Amino acid sequence: MDLNNIRNFVIIAHIDHGKSTLADRFLEVTGTVAARLMKPQYLDQLELERERGITIKMAPVRMTYAGTILNLIDTPGHSDFGYEVSRALTAVEGGILLVDATQGIQAQTLANYESAKRADLYLIGAVNKIDVASLEQVEATVKELAELLGSSESEIVKVSGKTGEGVKELLVTVMRRVPPPKRRGGSWSRGLVFDSIYDEHKGIIAFLRVFDGEFKTFAEAEFMATGVRFKMKEIGYFSPAMKAGESLGSGEIGYIATGIKDPDKLKIGDTVIATDDLRVAASKCEPFPGYQEPNPVVFVSFYPEDPAEYDTLRQALGHLRLNDASLRFESDMSEILGRGFKGGFLGRLHFEITADRLEREFKVRTVHSFPSVAYQIKIKNNGWITITNPKDFPADPAEVLEPIVRTEILTPPQYLGPVIQLKELFRFSHMEVKTVGAKTLVTAKLPLADLVSDLDDKLKSVSEGFASLSYEPMGWERGEVVKMDILVAEQIVPGLTRILPHVELEREARRTVEKLKELLPRVQFTQAIQAAVNGKIIARETIPAMRKDVTDYLYGGDRTRKMKLWKKQQRGKKRLKALGVKSQVKIPASIFKELLKR
Repeated sequence: MDLNNIRNFVIIAHIDHGKSTLADRFLEVTGTVAARLMKPQYLDQLELERERGITIKMAPVRMTYAGTILNLIDTPGHSDFGYEVSRALTAVEGGILLVDATQGIQAQTLANYESAKRADLYLIGAVNKIDVASLEQVEATVKELAELLGSSESEIVKVSGKTGEGVKELLVTVMRRVPPPKRRGGSWSRGLVFDSIYDEHKGIIAFLRVFDGEFKTFAEAEFMATGVRFKMKEIGYFSPAMKAGESLGSGEIGYIATGIKDPDKLKIGDTVIATDDLRVAASKCEPFPGYQEPNPVVFVSFYPEDPAEYDTLRQALGHLRLNDASLRFESDMSEILGRGFKGGFLGRLHFEITADRLEREFKVRTVHSFPSVAYQIKIKNNGWITITNPKDFPADPAEVLEPIVRTEILTPPQYLGPVIQLKELFRFSHMEVKTVGAKTLVTAKLPLADLVSDLDDKLKSVSEGFASLSYEPMGWERGEVVKMDILVAEQIVPGLTRILPHVELEREARRTVEKLKELLPRVQFTQAIQAAVNGKIIARETIPAMRKDVTDYLYGGDRTRKMKLWKKQQRGKKRLKALGVKSQVKIPASIFKELLKR
């Protein structure tokens, strides 16, 4: 195939700027999907993506227009899924940087721009939603985007993903300005795995960008990182459904069905090679650099509601990991909730999406702990340790370091005051303000624990949805935090243990015990709900015992008959406690889920 007739590109943008809608119009204009089969967000195949109106997984598709093969990868916009975007960038030569004309450049627009430049992509600026924006908004956004890209305003393409205006012009611009893939030398076929899924019949299906040579059906191949060899059972491309073919050549994007059933045999970012002599190729072929391993920042433990589904949960997480290369998990144990898994995630939304996918796609209902972050702790006379589970936090650490991020908040000037006031609720420091085009950029340092609580929701609230947030890790700093345990009927509930800063301790302790009092059912004896720090109770609520009227059947007579029955009832409650029933208090999974809602 002539490489000059191939263009590989991505669409990158801030969340809700219209990437998926623009991709829909591309599918229509190129005739890739028949009009009668079209539906909104066509490339978003997950039910969750449609419900939330956001892209969670990158979606590759091959289109043909004016004799040119256009390999498009639609990407997520939320910062939690930045790792998805970074993998897509390595598989293409160019990209469309899309900006909503009604909102202008947002924080994630800047982050995506920097990622694309590091990947050495050719970027085309496009302003979307010109059908609903005013002329002034469109002109201002075009000027803003041209300044960011260092191009002239005439090079910015104006489009409407809803009406299709300007879409053909944008496709032609991609064909004209995005460079074609380059042919590389080598006596073997070599490709980069940028994503994967699992199929019950075909095994692991690797998404592949071919850089050298040609991959053919039923030929032998090898994953260089794991050393696993396999026969390619099926080769094809995305149209957008998987369509089998006979081969994939240099410069093309497609998939290979490996037949491998073990998720541990594939590593995203691995190099696939195919040649007549794999042994020689494996010793001489240079693998691609692959991808930098993502660093999880939020840690949550998952437990199956039904303990018998532990193995099902383990298998589900293994299959999810194939589809989500940033997911990490290891075995965990709770005295109350039983066996489970501790997972590492790239943000709060990443964790919420994973929990939803476990239930929807694999039918596994889970209970999870409060989201937490990692802490570095100095133990007296025993060096430093890193903990990711709050229950492992020592009672009297010599020093605690917590992760810090650099946040960037881009906001219209009229919301600057309310945005700055967020420092009353969150531990912002080193806050700086500067003007970026028609907007104001607020940069600050913030403990990661504050970021993953509810900062994004609060920011949207005070700015009426117009401010946007992006962040990047910047190291560790000393933190004034302590462990808060929750006790129900004098028994610590590990899933409710949290690490909190001193300034929030009293408020969160009071809120938690009050909420538990509302949610927990009454039982035969009095239940004390307590929040404790280092053994000291700082908040308490009491759920009175469920009382049965044992004198209901009595009528008339002396009051002493009722007194005898009441005293007998009291003795019975004392025997319950003495028999240890109190220590067997069970907290239903539904209570955990309600309490974990912010």
